[in-house]
Amino acid sequence: MSNKTWSGRFNEPVSELVKQYTGSIDFDKRLAQADIQGSLAHAQMLHEAGILSAQDLADIQSGMAQIQDEIAAGKLQWSLDLEDVHMNIERRLTDKIGDAGKRLHTGRSRNDQVATDIRLWLRGEIDVIRSLIRDVQSALAELAQQNADVVMPGFTHLQVAQPVSFGHHMLAYVEMLGRDDERMADCRKRVNRMPLGAAALAGTTFPIRRETTAKLLDFEEICQNSLDAVSDRDFAIEFTAAASLLMIHLSRLSEELIVWMSPRFGFIDIADRFCTGSSIMPQKKNPDVPELVRGKSGRVIGHLTGLLVLMKSQPLAYNKDNQEDKEPLFDTVDTVVDTLRIYADMMRGITVKPDNMRAAVLQGFATATDLADYLVKKGVPFRDSHEVVAQAVRHAEQNGCDLADLSLDVLRGFSSLIEADVFAVLTPEGSLNARNHLGGTAPEQVRAQAARWLAQLAD
Repeated sequence: MSNKTWSGRFNEPVSELVKQYTGSIDFDKRLAQADIQGSLAHAQMLHEAGILSAQDLADIQSGMAQIQDEIAAGKLQWSLDLEDVHMNIERRLTDKIGDAGKRLHTGRSRNDQVATDIRLWLRGEIDVIRSLIRDVQSALAELAQQNADVVMPGFTHLQVAQPVSFGHHMLAYVEMLGRDDERMADCRKRVNRMPLGAAALAGTTFPIRRETTAKLLDFEEICQNSLDAVSDRDFAIEFTAAASLLMIHLSRLSEELIVWMSPRFGFIDIADRFCTGSSIMPQKKNPDVPELVRGKSGRVIGHLTGLLVLMKSQPLAYNKDNQEDKEPLFDTVDTVVDTLRIYADMMRGITVKPDNMRAAVLQGFATATDLADYLVKKGVPFRDSHEVVAQAVRHAEQNGCDLADLSLDVLRGFSSLIEADVFAVLTPEGSLNARNHLGGTAPEQVRAQAARWLAQLAD
């Protein structure tokens, strides 16, 4: 029983089965650096508050430095008997420096300690994720800039709708990821609030200085209610929700890359290093990376659901249920980080096939709306012009040609207001150039938006 800090209360040791079931050291040891960081700040505060002697503080600082070295070298022996990362580090510290290590826990509980560790760790991971989001945005903006003049069919209901610039299409995802970055930044503000000092649930009788600890740990705010500080994991849920939206955006782009790479579309090719072959079909080149991104989005969404269910029925304050917050949170971070890293590289290995895209535009009467707008500019009410163009489309479809292939005489049969200048309107390039306004798909606008994003991301 000597390994248990609470062993004096019990008449028999914990069973081996319970140890295995309740232990968390296998996964929460990744919080070790955050745990040491929080402990050092707590010790500094205890000293400044007159609770911990200068010698004890020096011993703690020295011992923690040695433990950090052991962790970095892979020499620290993690023990399941000690349950979690906190007790493993505290026991190792006590082994090294004696009673000073036992005094470190004055004025705190594992409840506020673990809440602090998770926030410290997640804060750093959010910073990494935001940097990786911007790298993917840069790759997409570069691709947009290079392909501002490339015309492709824009789709609604997965049917050809209107011509758009391929660059414009890429910039749509840059905008989505920009909002994902904003959500991460906003979430970080609520993550960066300090629970330390809440102790088990009611605070502590020691004259602690929470403002000092918060400053040492670079927390922006301090949790104002001790019960709330140790019991809620809404910050982890909020992060996982933001991560789910991010993964959904990448999943949507992945779906398009998969479809576009199919010979039926042939819009793009993905570099070989991101694809695999078949064990039986020699000709195959499979877009495994975007397919797996699409699949992993469900994994992150599942973690969000799990965390929501984890919290939904817990009474105040801390409950052992909350040990289950770490694995889904850790896996969400790992999945998002790995996905963003590979995505930026993959997008820089995309080969665009402009001829195939342009040919696809010509298959779906993509300039029909342009012809309707042309008639409106001649004075025809839009609803009437819509009907006129619908008849022209039906005629072209019956004759197996595009609107631009109809002769002027045939087009004038639908409206006498149509003149020879109509053919400039009916080309895919003419359709793009006509939409030269903020947010439009004209190449000039695409280049301006790509340049704006690249400058913003570089800054």
